[in-house]
Amino acid sequence: MSELKSIKQRFGIIGVSTLLDRAIEKAIRVAPTDISVLVTGESGVGKESIPKIIHSLSHRKHEPYIAVNCGAIPEGTIDSELFGHEKGSFTGATGARKGYFEEAGGGTIFLDEVGELPLPSQVRLLRVLETGEFIRVGSSRSNKIDVRVVGATNVGMINAIKNQRFREDLYYRLNTVEIHLPPLRERPSDIHLLFRKFSSDFANKYHLPPLRLDDEAVRLLEHYRWPGNIRQLRNLAEQMSVIETARLVGKEILKSYLPEVDASNLPALSSTRLGDDSGDGGFAKEREALYKLLFEMRSEINVLKETVADGQDIYQGLQSEFPKLASEFSSSSLSRYKGSSSGNEVTILSKEEQDSFEDDNTIEIENLSLVDKEIELIKKALGKSAGKRKNAAKELGISERTLYRKIKQYNLE
Repeated sequence: MSELKSIKQRFGIIGVSTLLDRAIEKAIRVAPTDISVLVTGESGVGKESIPKIIHSLSHRKHEPYIAVNCGAIPEGTIDSELFGHEKGSFTGATGARKGYFEEAGGGTIFLDEVGELPLPSQVRLLRVLETGEFIRVGSSRSNKIDVRVVGATNVGMINAIKNQRFREDLYYRLNTVEIHLPPLRERPSDIHLLFRKFSSDFANKYHLPPLRLDDEAVRLLEHYRWPGNIRQLRNLAEQMSVIETARLVGKEILKSYLPEVDASNLPALSSTRLGDDSGDGGFAKEREALYKLLFEMRSEINVLKETVADGQDIYQGLQSEFPKLASEFSSSSLSRYKGSSSGNEVTILSKEEQDSFEDDNTIEIENLSLVDKEIELIKKALGKSAGKRKNAAKELGISERTLYRKIKQYNLE
């Protein structure tokens, strides 16, 4: 327990969460070994602290420690950056150059965002992990290297493997031991501690009294979902330290710095936040309502079509199996619906009304097929324009080329 506390103080780790302590304890246990480690967790949870702990507690602590952000290196140069290159291996290679792996020889290399590595680079990394060998870009000679690899990622590796964006064999080589750092929302007891630490740091930096939160603001802080995790919390503390003149902050002031505090965690149809008037965000609500309306209309049309079809099948079945019953069903069960202020009222017609209704009216089932409607409109437009397709296309509001294609498709020549 004393070692855990010492490690936290040494690396500036704030928190008493059991999940956080478990992650640090795993790092302490694997540090003396040379096995590969994969650090997982959402963006902003502080994954970069784990490889530093591992390196500082290993027998490699006096050798180089190099951290590489794989997502920040262009795909065309990443092999050269990681494994080096020979003179003349590509345009601009005026001399031989060591890569990060050679520079980290005997020490530890931390590959942040390792899930962003392109597939050809993944093959090279796999060879390093399996054989301890690598080849510089433009060379045919393999070089031996003694280096410990620690990777980190915020992407779902299993999904990346399924989508063929990450090699499965490399994943299991890297993931000999996985250390998962929990998101901030799973560490509610640590949130206020972190905020106080950041407030104190920024008060010293900007020569101001530290910020304090009242009880309601603390509860709001602890119940917020923190999509940006510790990085977002630190940014919030810095903003408020500089902008707020009152050093005791209440719930309403804090809420103004958390614009999504009342937002749902469900994914939105638009990438723009609803209610945002910038760009096309002002139309997000209208788009969402329109999509919902269209889906409801489609659902209602499908239900109507099924209902009509079911009614036909029942009546035809009655006619074929029970002619007498079908006749009674037809003559005595006909009803009509009319709207009223209290809802939909059903009125049963009398025998005389039914006979009159059946004599004077023919019930037709409307064809709901879009194709049939389209054919009907095309025929009407051609008839109206006396067969002139250019005029018919203009009447329909489509291009002449589209009309030709429709005529051919529906055999309307």
